[in-house]
Order: sequence, then C-alpha cells, then structure tokens
Amino acid sequence: MFMMLMTIMMASMISIIMMMMCTVISKSSKKDKEKLSPFECGFDPMSSARTPFSIQFFLIAVLFLIFDIEIAILLPIIMTMKLSLSKTWIFTMTSFILVLIMGLYHEWNNGVLEWAK
Repeated sequence: MFMMLMTIMMASMISIIMMMMCTVISKSSKKDKEKLSPFECGFDPMSSARTPFSIQFFLIAVLFLIFDIEIAILLPIIMTMKLSLSKTWIFTMTSFILVLIMGLYHEWNNGVLEWAK
C-alpha cells in the first residue's frame, strides 16, 4: 500500500514539475512573429484563406457523412435481431430504411446529387 502511494505521489510530482516547466518556457515565445504568421508548407501563403469553394462539393460531403453515420447505426441493429421480437425488429428496420429512402428521394428531387448542371 505504501509503495503504491509513493508511486502515485512521484508521478504527480513529475507531472506538476513538467507542466510548470512548460508554462515557463512557453511564455518567452508566445509573441513570436513567425508563430503568428500563417503557415503553408513552409512558404508564405499565395492567396487568401477565405477563397470561396463549391457549395455542391459541400453538399455531397454532408450527404456522405449522413450515410456514413446511418451505416454505423445499422450495423448494431443487426446484432440486436437475436435479442428482440421479430415484429418489432422488422418494424424498426423498415421505418428506418424508409426514412433513409425518403431522404435520398428528396435530395434527388432537389438536384443535390447532380454534380454538373
């Protein structure tokens, strides 16, 4: 018990000393001009970081994220098939997949999936 207490105290002391040393060292270089300038592969930036991007690309990326999360939700539902009632499980899966299909149809109707117009 004493050995465990000593180990915990020693680890805490080392951590505290390291944190104090880091704060002392970092205070001298906080206002460095090079650290405040933007970094782009070691060179000065060629253009502004606020350039516009394609909203279509953003919508496709969001669509991908949504379907990626839906797959992550579907996989554990398959494992619960053994534990739940078959009618309840079928109703849950059918309604979930129906909502996905309706969302995909809505995005298709609004033209989100058309890359080139």
